[in-house]
Amino acid sequence: MSDDDKTPAREIITDYAQSHFRYFRTADGTVYAQRNGHPVARPIRSQGTTGSHRQELMVGLFRDGIGVFNGTAMKEALDLIEALALTEDVQPVHIRVAPGYDGATWLDLGRADGRSVRIHPTGWDIRTPDPREVCWRRTQLTGELPLPVKDTDGKGIDLLMRLCNFATAETECLAIAWLIGCLAPAVPVPAPFLTGPQGAGKSTGGRMLVRIIEGMTGDLRRAPKDEENLITAVAAGWVTALDNLSHMTPELSDAMCCIVTGAENVKRALFTDGDVFRVGYRRPLLLTGIDVGVIRPDLAERLLPLRLERPRVRRTEAELWSDFAQVLPVILGSLLDLTVQVRAAQADIPTDLRMADFAHLCAQLDAATGLGALAAYRASLDDLNDDVIEGDLLAQTVLRHAAGIEAGTEQRMTSAEWLHCLTGLYAGEECRPLPKGWPTTGKVLSDRLKRLQPTLAARGVLIDWGRTNASRYIEIARPAAGPPPPEQAAAF
Repeated sequence: MSDDDKTPAREIITDYAQSHFRYFRTADGTVYAQRNGHPVARPIRSQGTTGSHRQELMVGLFRDGIGVFNGTAMKEALDLIEALALTEDVQPVHIRVAPGYDGATWLDLGRADGRSVRIHPTGWDIRTPDPREVCWRRTQLTGELPLPVKDTDGKGIDLLMRLCNFATAETECLAIAWLIGCLAPAVPVPAPFLTGPQGAGKSTGGRMLVRIIEGMTGDLRRAPKDEENLITAVAAGWVTALDNLSHMTPELSDAMCCIVTGAENVKRALFTDGDVFRVGYRRPLLLTGIDVGVIRPDLAERLLPLRLERPRVRRTEAELWSDFAQVLPVILGSLLDLTVQVRAAQADIPTDLRMADFAHLCAQLDAATGLGALAAYRASLDDLNDDVIEGDLLAQTVLRHAAGIEAGTEQRMTSAEWLHCLTGLYAGEECRPLPKGWPTTGKVLSDRLKRLQPTLAARGVLIDWGRTNASRYIEIARPAAGPPPPEQAAAF
């Protein structure tokens, strides 16, 4: 046979690839390859160590006796495949959890065979999802979960609580609510902040909670030094756990707010001048630490404080994690059972809390079990408000001034006048020096009050902004006392 009659290597590779793999693109234009009948998808341009599509294509060609091809032929074939896939329908890829058909959600067990858990209000079962319903993306952070045990009668939840050192029953039910929220891809959940004295097992408790979702390879990490590295780590996994926080910069605080409620980052694509790529993320976040100093109000509304106490009996690491690995299938099965009950429960949506989806989940958990999760969540937010006020001298000064305002009345002044008033109130007759970070201009004061507005409103001090013909003003008021809203009254 002459060289002209030979089929080019790129065509052999392309024909083999299209007969053994399904190719599609995501909304950002990334092309993925999915082996026929298998739910795991890999980006065709990936060079990662978790197994790239190029590698699996080369292995398939070799094992099927078709041959070994040079890099040029492989590159030309993948270029053609990528161009053809850009005309296919758009389909998203997911890490660990994904929405499915008919109101179901899926949990990726991280197994090589692709078996996953389908969770529905009518029950849960283990099966391999239809590749057109769910496409899993895996990274080095995707650990393998054991097959969960069915019909545990809640035994796994009790086993988990015995292993963790949660201080109160209210803390336990909030931890359970957070774990259930981690199994829902569309529900933003507040970030648990595990606190307690030294030796309370904060890191160990955090690892246990993470490993229920991420498998035994899930672990805690140190907080990255910059936002870009944090976003990269967050986008590559599902639950992100940051250990032993002792200080929280404003930049890190803002980044955490974005992670909890969702945001998108746009960066310049490599080796291009004008093209960009988008990284969207919203992930469950977990933090541990004894004290992080002053907590900013916007982050406080997205936190879930879980206090631990020192255990009376110490155990070795090897013994503890061996026992945890043995009971993890039962814990996961009990969590799935409870998730099914919660999703089937009917409950009103609290409209006065910022994290309304999580508050609704707590209400559903109460309807299914009677644990009192919603009341515990409200109490935790109240405690966080106290922490914010204790760490902010401006908030304390505003509350001190508002205490002298008659209920049902308000005071209006310009921002500069308020700055003079509050500064004088803080300095007092002894003219004590102003603390670092005290507002220096009316504009800075106005911006600080906007951040503190929800925290002060929770303490009965309302702040508003307006304009007259002459100038703009800030209004501080104490509303007349009235009955609490129905939801709050029911909670307490």
